[in-house]
Amino acid sequence: MPHIQLLSPRLANQIAAGEVVERPASVVKELVENALDAGAGRVDVEIEQGGTKLIRVRDDGFGIAETDLPLALSRHATSKILTLDDLEAVASLGFRGEALASISSVSRLTLTSRTEQQEAAARVEVEGRDMDARISPAAHPVGTTVEVRDLFFNTPARRKFLRTEKTEFNHVEECVRRQALSRFDTGFTLRHNQRVVQSLRPAESDLDKERRIGSLCGQQFIDNAVVIDAEATGLRLWGWVALPTFSRSQADLQYFFVNGRVIRDKLVAHAVRQAYRDVLYNNRHPAFVLYLEVDPATVDVNVHPTKHEVRFRDGRLVHDFIFRTLHRALADVRPDDHLRGAAAQSFGREPVVEVSGGVPEGAGAVQAPWPETAASNGYPVSQGAQPQQEWRASDQMAFYQSLNEGGGVSSGQASASVSQVSVTPPMEEGDEPPLGYAVAQLHGIYILAQNRAGMIVVDMHAAHERITYERMKRALAEQDIKSQPLLVPLSMAVSQKEAALTETHGDDLQQLGLQIERIGPETLAVRQIPALLRGADTEQLVRDILADLIEHGQSDRVEAVTHELLGTMACHGSVRANRQLTIPEMNSLLRDMEATERSGQCNHGRPTWTLMTMSELDKLFLRGR
Repeated sequence: MPHIQLLSPRLANQIAAGEVVERPASVVKELVENALDAGAGRVDVEIEQGGTKLIRVRDDGFGIAETDLPLALSRHATSKILTLDDLEAVASLGFRGEALASISSVSRLTLTSRTEQQEAAARVEVEGRDMDARISPAAHPVGTTVEVRDLFFNTPARRKFLRTEKTEFNHVEECVRRQALSRFDTGFTLRHNQRVVQSLRPAESDLDKERRIGSLCGQQFIDNAVVIDAEATGLRLWGWVALPTFSRSQADLQYFFVNGRVIRDKLVAHAVRQAYRDVLYNNRHPAFVLYLEVDPATVDVNVHPTKHEVRFRDGRLVHDFIFRTLHRALADVRPDDHLRGAAAQSFGREPVVEVSGGVPEGAGAVQAPWPETAASNGYPVSQGAQPQQEWRASDQMAFYQSLNEGGGVSSGQASASVSQVSVTPPMEEGDEPPLGYAVAQLHGIYILAQNRAGMIVVDMHAAHERITYERMKRALAEQDIKSQPLLVPLSMAVSQKEAALTETHGDDLQQLGLQIERIGPETLAVRQIPALLRGADTEQLVRDILADLIEHGQSDRVEAVTHELLGTMACHGSVRANRQLTIPEMNSLLRDMEATERSGQCNHGRPTWTLMTMSELDKLFLRGR
């Protein structure tokens, strides 16, 4: 029988390195986090051969005293925590005291540092073979430089599992990107094989922060992002979330930070996914850069050696806060938010046609005679005249009311077609609605409208589907969920843990319209279900709700299934293709879109409208060249 023996420091550190040092990017992460904890205003990262040959991280922080250098490379040695109270309220990025020891056990490490009080710097060198620290004097400004050479030189099995140089450097670049997003007040430089890849100055102003976001995440992201900043119950969430139309095929543009620490958390991911639930197309993924600020004592960061996971003391409160903040921010997006950039590009353009005379209150576009002159911006104007139609706002609303009720348009009412063209009435600057005024209907499917920015094309079915859906949701929210008793209660076999949940969350289930009774240690009886969901798979619905309660402490399954049903009803109850609309009906639809939440997407996540600016139209016809 083998005797129990104490592991050697070298072997213990190499075992720890298996958790902390997975690849060169892991080394960069730990070293950059140490630099940020040291108060660095600038961090320079230099990489050679994807990080396998050299990783050099230099900072201008407060440095390490010469007497502390050998201890800095020892395991479980740190200046960031001292007592259990410090561990329960960690405010620094690092705190475990394992990184440098683990890295030095699988590489040739050199650490050079100088504090402001020292006249000269000192250097400590160590190799994974014997791990004996050698200290010598050196020349170095205030701050620290760490060089890691020949990573995994003494663990060839680990080195064999590394990927190509390009792949490893991509991971390093992603690591530096995350750190640069977490600290706007710090400048970053990244070099690979003597070539500068990133050079970021400190960003203090909001404009500088947006420039950094655009540089790291792409300018298209920042152009399609909504700014978030909300506070409640000791929590603050701020940052940028992309519009649903800027969705991704994979979750590669999602950055979430808790007190400056980048994390991957199931609770956060669920809250974000729930906020985007009915505005994303198929299996698309949202894009966001978000920052959550909480009391450090209410979040446990000592969950995993890589510190990528955290545990919140009140996870349900955090989940609800994130969901409601994002849900409201996305709901508040209106067409004019989409059009700001386009309007700025086309600012100063005059309407294509100017028509004299006023416009009745509530009116849309008014058909008027075409003048025989050209517009002031040089666009030719058609010759000929059409009879001017006079109508009242009440007529317009009556037409659209019949549309909402699914009624047809009588043959006596004028129908809009491609041959019928309306002219935008003159308006004072800032008075024009974001989606402008209807001009015509194309193939019975699309509404053509114009505003100062250019041409708007609206999918009338998708737009009306969203409007109807939101109205049905509001109507349902204003009344309690009605339950329907089952003639024969549904008996279900579940685990004891799931059965116990129905007792502890009985009130929550009752609010969802479910009455579930525990009739045995592992048996449930479902006696009532929501009346709207009488045709749903009740057993699967209950099992999904219980699974949510186990993982997240709450469930939105009933709401999700209910909204899915409402979406189907709205789809079938909305205006269909080839339905001829009058100009007043089209304009009324545009006005409803401007007042409806999430009107940029239908219930299935498809866009409801798009804009082609005047500059884009000019390019099509080579104007101005």
